[in-house]
Amino acid sequence: MLTLFVATEQGLLIARHALDWTVEQHLEGRSAECVAVDPLMPSLAYCGTLGHGMWRSDDEGRSWEPAGPGITHAAITSVAVSATESEDGIGVVYAGTEPSGIFRSTDGGGSWTEAAGLLALPSKTTWSFPPRPDTHHVRWIEPDPVVTGRLYVAIEAGALVRTPDGGRTWEDGAPNGPYDTHTAATHRLAPDRVYSAAGDGYFESRDAGRKWARHMEGLRHRYLVGIAVDQEDPDTVIVSCADGPWSAYDPPHAESYVYRRSAEKAWHVAMEGLPDAAGTSVSRFAEHPDAPRTVYAANNHGVFHNTDAAGRWSALDIPWPRAALDGGVEAFAALVE
Repeated sequence: MLTLFVATEQGLLIARHALDWTVEQHLEGRSAECVAVDPLMPSLAYCGTLGHGMWRSDDEGRSWEPAGPGITHAAITSVAVSATESEDGIGVVYAGTEPSGIFRSTDGGGSWTEAAGLLALPSKTTWSFPPRPDTHHVRWIEPDPVVTGRLYVAIEAGALVRTPDGGRTWEDGAPNGPYDTHTAATHRLAPDRVYSAAGDGYFESRDAGRKWARHMEGLRHRYLVGIAVDQEDPDTVIVSCADGPWSAYDPPHAESYVYRRSAEKAWHVAMEGLPDAAGTSVSRFAEHPDAPRTVYAANNHGVFHNTDAAGRWSALDIPWPRAALDGGVEAFAALVE
């Protein structure tokens, strides 16, 4: 069974496909901001909310309960589960917050400890979220798929930093690196390669974030939000983007695009089968765990899939509740049960 988790301002939507699609609504009114599934124990899922803390499920998202103690902020802005770091068969899970903090759980969200060294990085004095410049948050957490304990952590806005050891020690962002990463990615077939979709453009590192290159050829819309990388080809990348934040997120004013880049060539628009750019909030991506070239895109018009990371997108016939996606999508994840 394919299960899609869609986080929205109204709550968490879960679409399941067996013979037909069904949709459940969870955490209604709790402003779901981020969602992740444990790749080692797929029955475990996590959803972070703005103002209502972290929630966990141990039954593929059919029921939810508050996570255990230890996270000291109620605004959970990112969550990720490591595929290489585990305890008793459960992936180590990391939560990012506003104000910026990283919290780690080794018991499936039952308890959490803070990786306090993050806040000692020299760049912290420059961290600031432009709409609320007196604060900042952890926008994305990317566990390395090859090196156990290595994480890349995006501060919005300020730096893309990293830890080599699960948060015990920290290394600051590179001077030429992305400043405003919204989504980062790594690849199991390309050790040390890191991809960044940022408000200040598209960046790649080939040495685990020590040096970066900015690749913008062909990108006419340079405020990037979502990213997906072909699981079989580290050189094929899909991004979602807009002219800026005001045309990215709010559907009545949105004008968003999807681009593709392959074999290190120039970017080109890859919108065939997707809704028109005008009125479409920026897409969030998820990859099918068991179908390496299949990518899903979620936005205020629904969920679309692409089965070769290159060709035409097709809409999934999911019976979303009325107005459930009208505000756009905050986060997206996929699970195969």
